[in-house]
Amino acid sequence: MRRLPTTLIHFGLAFMVSFSMNGAPGSAKTAPAMLSGKPALRQGSHKLQAMDLLKVQIYQEAELDRELRVSRDFKLNLPLIGLVDVTNLSVRDTETMITALYGQDFLVNPQINITVIEYAQRTVNVMGAVNAPGAVQLLPERDASLLDVIARAGGFTRLANRGRVSLTRTQANGEVQNLIINVEQLMVGDSSNRWPVQDGDIVLIPEKLL
Repeated sequence: MRRLPTTLIHFGLAFMVSFSMNGAPGSAKTAPAMLSGKPALRQGSHKLQAMDLLKVQIYQEAELDRELRVSRDFKLNLPLIGLVDVTNLSVRDTETMITALYGQDFLVNPQINITVIEYAQRTVNVMGAVNAPGAVQLLPERDASLLDVIARAGGFTRLANRGRVSLTRTQANGEVQNLIINVEQLMVGDSSNRWPVQDGDIVLIPEKLL
């Protein structure tokens, strides 16, 4: 088998490296993995909330870029495609859906990037027998449980009835749900239900009857 000269081998390797970094001569550059914005806040798994402020960017289609809030009924109003429903969708899910909608009739191989510029404020009101009653703000990108918000409200007072904690929640259809939860069991290791809380929940801890 004939061997190539060493100098020719080195030249070939150098050409391959240059080709992979810069692309073939005359070819278009590939799109960047992430467009400009605030990547520190961008979390693909974040489930969109009403009033989240988003930056929607379409690669090489700057006239279609928008900054807009998710409406209270979980809609986004985008150029060309109009209103889209993002109920229960994550950032990544929304990117996929919008990519498909633009790709159907308007753009060829659209590349969509969504950045959360400002998270909607979400709060749970914790009242009754806790040391610091009031509104507890839920952190973005993190689920919170009933025990979490009670701890952030200063924890139980000495007279708290931990076995009769009330959780009141207004459903999307306007129905009000009221639950009585034995938090004492949760504290001793009952992990069967962490009782995740949601924006607008009201937690009331009664006092023991002496």
